Amino acid sequence: MTIERKIREHLHKEAETMECPSAISKRIEQSYSQYLQRKRSEITMKKRLIGGIVAAAILIPTAVFAAPSLIEMLTRTPMTTEQVKVDEVGKATLEKLYSAFPETKSFEIIDASHLGGDPTNSTKMKAIQISIVLQEKGGTGKKIRLDTNGITGEIEHVNQENWEPKEKPIISLTDQEIKAKVDYLIDKMYGNIDKYEFSMEQMENPNQKTFMLNYTEKGSKTPFYQVFVQGNTISVSLIGGGPTSSVEGFFSTNGKPDYTADSFLNDEKLFSLLKISPTELKLELAKGKSVVEIAASKNVSKQQVIDVIANTQAEGQIQAEQNGEIPKNNHSKEQMKKALEPKVLQVIEHKTETPW
Repeated sequence: MTIERKIREHLHKEAETMECPSAISKRIEQSYSQYLQRKRSEITMKKRLIGGIVAAAILIPTAVFAAPSLIEMLTRTPMTTEQVKVDEVGKATLEKLYSAFPETKSFEIIDASHLGGDPTNSTKMKAIQISIVLQEKGGTGKKIRLDTNGITGEIEHVNQENWEPKEKPIISLTDQEIKAKVDYLIDKMYGNIDKYEFSMEQMENPNQKTFMLNYTEKGSKTPFYQVFVQGNTISVSLIGGGPTSSVEGFFSTNGKPDYTADSFLNDEKLFSLLKISPTELKLELAKGKSVVEIAASKNVSKQQVIDVIANTQAEGQIQAEQNGEIPKNNHSKEQMKKALEPKVLQVIEHKTETPW
């Protein structure tokens, strides 16, 4: 057994014996629940939400959350400064930072690593995430950490430390001033936030004051940006939640929700084709109609419905193959769509409360 494995198992064992504060447990449950709801339509959300939870774990001085973050550190592979600067994702991340905060050009990279894949070897799978930590030389110890998705190139997390004077850390500012600092960081790294609704609350952390700020698009239940502020640190996670456009349990069996068809029917292009909202579609199906019958009432043919759903499913498979989440089968998109048609047909001809 390697020393890394021994340490990992020890940390897991220790974490299991620690009691997690109920309020924080509830937060984690809510985040995980939101993740599960979005999993079907947007697989890349997984890393973002898990990353958000990890970001919270780093900030909250609770041993039970510190253990998972330590475990994650053991699974990361270090990168040199030279490797970061020649890596496509690393280079783009630095350029983004330098453009947003020109002063960071003089910062030094004090730590860098990748999770999964190998960005230094083009013949191997891309890294899931690349992390870079830069620190001001001398001065007040300004530090910034960036976690970038190795596949999409999106900066998923920004952790900004010690950018306020020690004698007046960010947590000592008024709520309005804290929000202004967070707004500025998001605006510089991601762009204008005017379209987002905002909420701020203090978490029940007996050890140190911690605020959670959510920036949510109108109509969405999931924040687009989730921010934790503690001490002299601001941690922004790009969650990416958009307006809710899906429902669960389109059909029912024995009076209970049946989730069999949800991944096929939660399709924006299908809703657009039928000119119907997901909630309205569920209500129509609950009346005993099939999707085909609903489509016919709107002068939409069965084949049009099949084409739209099969196309979305095929694109999802191709994306998953490119992300390395499923093995490649070397089938063309058209071949995939053809193979999917019987499954799609079964779903769109199905009626609630009838056997599959």
